[in-house]
Amino acid sequence: MVDYIGVSDVARIISSMGAGAFMERLAGEIEADYRRWSQFEKSARLASHSPVGVIELMPTSDGRLYSFKYVNGHPKNTAQGLLTVTAFGVLADVDTGYPLLLSELTVTTALRTAAMSALAAKWLARPGSRVMALIGNGAQSEFQAIAFHRMLGIRELKLFDVDGAASAKLEHNLRALPELSDFDIVRTGSTQEACRGADIITTVTADKRNAVILTPPMIAPGTHVNAVGGDCPGKTELHADVLRMPQVRVVVEYEPQSRIEGEIQQMPADYPVVEFADICCGRAPARTSPAQITIFDSVGFALEDYSALRFLHLLASEQRDACRQIDLVPRLPDPKDLFGGTLGGGRRARLRKVS
Repeated sequence: MVDYIGVSDVARIISSMGAGAFMERLAGEIEADYRRWSQFEKSARLASHSPVGVIELMPTSDGRLYSFKYVNGHPKNTAQGLLTVTAFGVLADVDTGYPLLLSELTVTTALRTAAMSALAAKWLARPGSRVMALIGNGAQSEFQAIAFHRMLGIRELKLFDVDGAASAKLEHNLRALPELSDFDIVRTGSTQEACRGADIITTVTADKRNAVILTPPMIAPGTHVNAVGGDCPGKTELHADVLRMPQVRVVVEYEPQSRIEGEIQQMPADYPVVEFADICCGRAPARTSPAQITIFDSVGFALEDYSALRFLHLLASEQRDACRQIDLVPRLPDPKDLFGGTLGGGRRARLRKVS
C-alpha cells in the first residue's frame, strides 16, 4: 500500500496546524535541502508548451529519495471555471523504486511557493521590512500574504489587481483570519500607488505574456522584489530596464532553468546572477548594502517540491490520520508471478473468499 494525501487531507492538516505554521515549517525543510544542494540531481523541468498553456514534469533526487511533480499552467482556464494551475507528485524510495507517497500538489504548490518566497526574503530583504505591495491578487496571493506576515512580520499590505474583484476576494479572505487581525490591508488604484513606500514588492500575475508590471521608477533604493509570476518562456513581469539598474542584485533558484523561464530570459547569457543555494550555504553574500535592490527571480524548482513531498511524508508518519493508503502497487505472494497474483485464478479465488 502507498500513502496518499489528497486535497481534503491537506485541508485537514492546515486546519490543524494553521497555514502560517505549515509554511514556516516547510520553509525550514526547503532551506535544509538547499544547504545540501550538491547532493541533488538538477535539471530544468521538462515542459510541453501549447498556445494556451504549459504542462511540465519536475524531477529530482538526492540519491536516497526521488520525487517528481506534474504541473500545468493555463491562465485562461478560469474563464471555464477551472484552476490556472493544478499539480500532483510522487515521492519514491531510490533503493527499491517503490513509490512511498502520492500526493496532491495543487494546494501544496501554492504553500511551498509562498514558503520559498518568504524564505528568500528573510535572506534578501532589509531587516525591519514591514510594508509589502502585492501586485496580482489571484490564487497565490493569500498564501504570499500569510507567509510574509508570519515569517517576516509584514504588517501593512498594499493590494493592486486589474481585476477589482480579485482584490476584494483577497481582502475578504485575509480579514477572515484571526491571526491576521493586526494586518493593515489597503486597496490601491494602480501598481505605482501600491509600490509607493513598500519595503517588499511581490508580483504574482498570471498572464502568459511579456507583461510590464514593474518599471524602474516604481522601485525605491533598498526594495526587495519578489518576482513570482514570470515562470515560463515568454512570460515576464519586470521591464528589462529594472534588471539593468546598477544597484540590482538578482537571485535565482537554478540558473540554467531561470535563464529559460525567469525574468532573466530577457537578458544576455552572461548577465550576472546568484543562486540561492550559494547564499544560504555562505558561498555568496545576500544583501550587500541597505540601498541595494534585491530581486528574487522565482520560477519554482524541483528541489522545493521534493522538500514539500518529504515534509508531507514526515507528517503522514507522525499522524496516521494525515493520509490514506491506496493499492497503487501490487502486493504479491510471488513477485515473479504478476499475472497469477493479480488477474489469475488464484487472485479471483482469494477475492471470492474475502467477499
